[in-house]
Parts: sequence; structure tokens; C-alpha cells
Amino acid sequence: MRRSYLGEFEEVVLLTVAVLGTGAYGVAITDELDRQTGRAVSISAVHAALHRLEEKGMLKSHLGEATAERGGRRKRLFSVTVLGSRTLHDIRAVRDQLWDSISPQGLPAVSL
Repeated sequence: MRRSYLGEFEEVVLLTVAVLGTGAYGVAITDELDRQTGRAVSISAVHAALHRLEEKGMLKSHLGEATAERGGRRKRLFSVTVLGSRTLHDIRAVRDQLWDSISPQGLPAVSL
């Protein structure tokens, strides 16, 4: 199977969709990214990443019901596909393996 490359931003967007579950849409994803990372991102950057992830087959989307709060407009809701889940698990496994391979002297001590 061919591996798809994920940049750091695409990875955190994909993770955020997983965190939000059924409530994952553009604005909610943007807000959650800011809350979780302290990183302010534009809605257009999030939409571009969502589009790329959907093209790669890692996300799927559908239109939700119209809501009064949006003037009758519908939200595009996103969910993680099996490929997206597998990719996230693979990334985590590689990172865990790398972290586990660092000797105690490999990194300077920091206070968190």
C-alpha cells in the first residue's frame, strides 16, 4: 500500500476531526485547533487542509441539516475514514518508537 504524506498541519487537523467526532465542521475545527494548540489559524487554511485530506481519502464529508443560527445554511461535517485512522495510528507508532529510542542523555532536561 502506498503511504500518503501528511504535513504537521494536516496531521493536527485530522486529529482534531477525530476529537470532535460528529460535530467536526470548519469553524468548530478551527476553534478546537486554537484551544488545543494555542495556535490561531485561519478558516481558509483549515478548509484547504480538509479538502486535501478528503482528496487523499483520509476524511469524508456530508452536508448536515440546515440550522437557524446559520440562516438556513447547512454545515459540511467531516469524519475520519479507515485510511485516515490507519494513517494516524501509523504516525503515532513511528513517533512512539522514536521517543522510546531516545537515551536518557539524548535530550537536555526541561521543566514543563
